[in-house]
Amino acid sequence: MTAAATSPNHGSAPADRFDFKTYLAQSKQQVEAALDGSLGPERPESLREAMRYSLLAGGKRLRPILCLAACELAGGASSQAMPTAVALEMIHTMSLIHDDLPAMDDDDLRRGRPTNHKIYGEAVAILAGDALLTRAFEMVALRTSGVPAERLLSVVGELSLVAGAPGLVGGQVVDLESEGKEVDLETLEYIHLHKTGALLSACVITGALIGGADEELIKALRIYARGIGLAFQIIDDILDITASSEVLGKTAGKDLIADKTTYPKLLGLDESRKRADALVSEAKDALNPWAERAQPLLALADFITSRDR
Repeated sequence: MTAAATSPNHGSAPADRFDFKTYLAQSKQQVEAALDGSLGPERPESLREAMRYSLLAGGKRLRPILCLAACELAGGASSQAMPTAVALEMIHTMSLIHDDLPAMDDDDLRRGRPTNHKIYGEAVAILAGDALLTRAFEMVALRTSGVPAERLLSVVGELSLVAGAPGLVGGQVVDLESEGKEVDLETLEYIHLHKTGALLSACVITGALIGGADEELIKALRIYARGIGLAFQIIDDILDITASSEVLGKTAGKDLIADKTTYPKLLGLDESRKRADALVSEAKDALNPWAERAQPLLALADFITSRDR
């Protein structure tokens, strides 16, 4: 653990001097460069093209940026966390490729262009997702430098949980089983804490682990991550109703067509927004002891709920 990790308010610019817009743009640029360099000239070329097609399709890159910000909060350097940040985006991309398949959500549009299986076929799309998932663990285990092995082992453990039945896969199965059924709030939050929230939580926790966070900070970050994870999904549910396909970069109204239970369906739009705002407030409150150094994470929490404003 570094000295900075044990002193929550050490060495950070005051909140009023933090330029979130610049931070977000610079971080995204760094992430994009790392993603572009993460897939070498492997064969077959068709598989590599399919992997790159979805991995480099753009997006906000919030998940890798959360990882980098958490690492810096814990006292580490963002460069140490970059391979893990790339790994997280690979896992996220895998989940999008698979979610879009006809057997899952059956979608034709993702990030403003045709979904992977529409370009490369279902078989290659499945395999591209599989290849990205396994490459994610390679990124952490073989491409990380300057990080103690025990920290990387903890990171691999977190990623294994989030990518499997306790995380993304389990959430997706319950989501599919719930289509066309009356679902209560508890079940809905279970789906989203696993399908969406688990990966967002892993982004924050793995970054902090790489940075050498102590148990107090890890505990606070788990509360933060739970809050932003649910808030993120609530806003997605709202946008599915209120935004166009052009704005979303994916097909709008899919939840209504699939007869899925969403936060607006259970709570209404106004109450859903209030719920998202309350979750973000809880998330930010958890980081109060580190408030000055946590400015990127605090701003990212606000950014999540501002997407529907």
